[in-house]
Amino acid sequence: MDYRENYEKWLNHPNLSEEVKNELRSLSEQEIKDAFYTDISFGTAGMRGVMGLGSNRLNIYTIRKATQGFANYLNKNGLKTVAIGYDNRYNSREFAYDCAALLASNGIESYLFDSLRPTPELSFAVRYYKCDGGIMITASHNPKSDNGYKLYDETGCQLIPELAGKVISEIAELGDILSIQPKEDYDQSLVHIVNKECDKAYYENCLSIQIRKDVDKNFKIAFSPEHGTSFYPVMNTLSEAGYQCIPVSLQSNPDPAFSGTKSPNPELPGAYEEVLKLAKQIDAKLLLVTDPDGDRMGVGILHNGEYVVLNGNQTGALLLEYILSSYEDLGIKVENPCMFNTIVTSDIGEAIARYHGCDNERTLTGFKYIGNKVRQYEKTHEKNYVFGYEESYGSLIKPFVRDKDATQACLLLAEACAYYLGKGKTLMDVMNEAYDKVGYYYDTQFSVSLPGADGAIKLQEIMSSVRNNPITVPGFKTVKIEDYKLQKSYEGDTVTDFKGHDVSDVLKYYLEDGSFIAIRPSGTEPKCKCYLSVKDTSMDKAKAKCDGFITYMKTVLA
Repeated sequence: MDYRENYEKWLNHPNLSEEVKNELRSLSEQEIKDAFYTDISFGTAGMRGVMGLGSNRLNIYTIRKATQGFANYLNKNGLKTVAIGYDNRYNSREFAYDCAALLASNGIESYLFDSLRPTPELSFAVRYYKCDGGIMITASHNPKSDNGYKLYDETGCQLIPELAGKVISEIAELGDILSIQPKEDYDQSLVHIVNKECDKAYYENCLSIQIRKDVDKNFKIAFSPEHGTSFYPVMNTLSEAGYQCIPVSLQSNPDPAFSGTKSPNPELPGAYEEVLKLAKQIDAKLLLVTDPDGDRMGVGILHNGEYVVLNGNQTGALLLEYILSSYEDLGIKVENPCMFNTIVTSDIGEAIARYHGCDNERTLTGFKYIGNKVRQYEKTHEKNYVFGYEESYGSLIKPFVRDKDATQACLLLAEACAYYLGKGKTLMDVMNEAYDKVGYYYDTQFSVSLPGADGAIKLQEIMSSVRNNPITVPGFKTVKIEDYKLQKSYEGDTVTDFKGHDVSDVLKYYLEDGSFIAIRPSGTEPKCKCYLSVKDTSMDKAKAKCDGFITYMKTVLA
């Protein structure tokens, strides 16, 4: 079916109101094409996209399609309970309550939060209520125009491809998705409204991650939840632990328009403007930023009289260094310790882990792969989890949650800051000491935006081109290429099949100087992403080298 046929099907459907049809009639031809040329699909973090009418948009109909497929999957496997959470975005509450009604119409019980909660608490709720799965309505750090839908398994981990594939198969068997709707007489006793009981248990677990409760907390922390779900979890947890955390009042209300921030994404400079102003006013030693659904954390440090904003690789490396060095200092023994990160995360984490005698395993991009590793080693006991993180500002300290958790990260980062201040150091001093020990890594990324149907075609062309014509950075020898789509490694004339990873459209180039470049389509936005981890004998040299790499890669991906 081409996009025009798909559009006409919606326009003439008897279940759609005249108001909805008038909205469809108001779309331009390009808008119709972008909204109907395909069906919105699951990526590395579930289903995410622009809200609006159409099969390629986030709306009540595409949400119902996914939920009905999930319900069919659950019922076929004898699974009967689901936890449901939602964030501050437009329509999130309506989507979540509709999910609960549709599940109940299928005889499935749900535990539905009474108001917005962070994504990690939804993961916790799945485990706390011993549910068979979970649904989170969120678009994470995406723009205000977007929303999304994440599915979780019984461990509180996002569905890995094997399980997501089963749900997708159920979705594919559905007929007319515009006819899917909750029954008017569904059993409302199957919907349980969740309130402070789960909050209390979650906060108690977060407080349990502290390593040094007796650190001197006589300093101020500036904090912004970026209008999202983390205001109460972070403020309550840090306050209960004894820290002086002062929020940015302009960004503390759950505003779906994100009116008080230039960006709700901690990866972008606009997310820090207001919290930097507050930090200077109150002379904060530390500033913390969380994204709208509370799974990612951004960090700024007062160092030599200036605020330095860290990237996700640096923050993860600092948390890892603090955890492992504290275990050594305090005599905390972990048998077969292992840290987990991803194939696009900087090598500095692995170097720090090895320095402390800790193993490192890398997964594909997406925290569900790290969560799945936790499950695997809980069964085999071959290794013990000590920390997991991604370069995209997300980490997990203790796996009572199986997703990134900014509340835990904020608490432990505050503790690390307090501990090192007591030693006369800032966190930036500790970062520089880590560079001295394991090498200087400059890590960054950039994206090429490719929206709409035409952008999707262009993205396929880019990935095909770099796959068939491997990149060669001028002046730097490529010693190895890993192709996670073809599941092959190329090293000189040797081609090796590798296992242990699901198929993913990622290409990673290892350079002779210890740097790497990775390319992949975003799993949640219409973008081609390029990751660069550059190693040299000083940070200035690494940065200068990286600038050259970026210039070259932008021509490759143009």
